[in-house]
Amino acid sequence: MSTPQHPMPQAAPAWQAAPGSAYPTYTSPIPVVRTHLGHAIASEWTKIKSVRSTMWTLGVFVLLVIGIGVAAGAVVANSSSELGGENPLGLGFFGLLLGSMCIITLGVLTTASEYGTGMIRTTMTACPSRSRVLAAKAIVFFLVAFTVSLVASSFVAFAQVAMLDGHGARTPSGGEWFKATVGISLYIALLGLLALIVGSIVRHSAGAITIMIGALLAPLVIALFMFAESLAKVRTGLLEYSIPNQLSVFYSNSLTTSGPSGWDPLWIILGVTAAAFAGAWLLLEKRDV
Repeated sequence: MSTPQHPMPQAAPAWQAAPGSAYPTYTSPIPVVRTHLGHAIASEWTKIKSVRSTMWTLGVFVLLVIGIGVAAGAVVANSSSELGGENPLGLGFFGLLLGSMCIITLGVLTTASEYGTGMIRTTMTACPSRSRVLAAKAIVFFLVAFTVSLVASSFVAFAQVAMLDGHGARTPSGGEWFKATVGISLYIALLGLLALIVGSIVRHSAGAITIMIGALLAPLVIALFMFAESLAKVRTGLLEYSIPNQLSVFYSNSLTTSGPSGWDPLWIILGVTAAAFAGAWLLLEKRDV
């Protein structure tokens, strides 16, 4: 009887580890970097500079602010009347009031448009930290809005002072220059940031823009048609705290003799924006994308 032959064990291939031996640790050639807020800011900057809505809204904003501001200065310069010691920087108010609607629109689109297109799912997948995404959007938008507003308002201010030199206008002080350029730019950037937050809460572009335009114009329009004496206090309150009146305070003008003055409008819009940001952050953490 023949003895059964057992096959000899074969050596493992070169690419396979021998039985019982430890497998080698795999090291990825792609470096693993812990993400932080800077990465989210870089991503949001790429988004905001690459979409057409940014160029259109900011382009119209600059056109309105500079066009209306210079036109107002030219009309006054070519008229026979003297300014009588008035501040020539106040003529920049008209263009900035209309231009603020463009900043509001861009603020809403920065957040709400992603919900409309579904892009927000990709954003949240790339950066699961929702608070980081909202903070990055807010930082990038605020810096863009402030920079553009500062450049446009400063150009108009210098142009108006130059055109109205010798027409009875007084020379603005350093404080008036600062409020009419940096102060008004901070206010408009915060107003746009508030629109961004409302867009994050509402998640609908048309609805959020309607809410913000209503907040901009409705209190002033309603107050102008409150003729009843019994509504005098309500009318005065609406006029004092309407956004157009708060913008005019930066030029040392006001629709009323009471209400916000100095830098009060900036602290008001800052408080409202901070409260809205806290609410948007809480909702963002609780809602589905």
